[in-house]
Amino acid sequence: MSFLSTIFKSKSVDSDKIEILDTRSYKEAVVGKNVQLVDVRTQREFRSGHIGKAANIDFFKGGSFEKAFEKFDKQKPVYLYCRSGNRSQKAARKLVAMGFEKVYDLKGGILQWE
Repeated sequence: MSFLSTIFKSKSVDSDKIEILDTRSYKEAVVGKNVQLVDVRTQREFRSGHIGKAANIDFFKGGSFEKAFEKFDKQKPVYLYCRSGNRSQKAARKLVAMGFEKVYDLKGGILQWE
């Protein structure tokens, strides 16, 4: 294991609580189901198209991002996605730090959704 991977591995926050799902697995988990589904893109991005009954909570809104998640059940899984998977990964780490037990992230973001 390289020095850098050692550093970055130790920086990961409860990585067992975050799972990245491929498009097929993500669809099976959320389509037609009553889950905590959140699009962490901006409102403008959200309006251009989103997945099913997703809530829109903009990751870049800082304090209001965290406040919006206070209404969520931390014991139930949260399904996140963004445009490409970068923001949702950051959001997932933030949610775990806030006490959420399980966060699923869509690999490659909505760009991979068909």
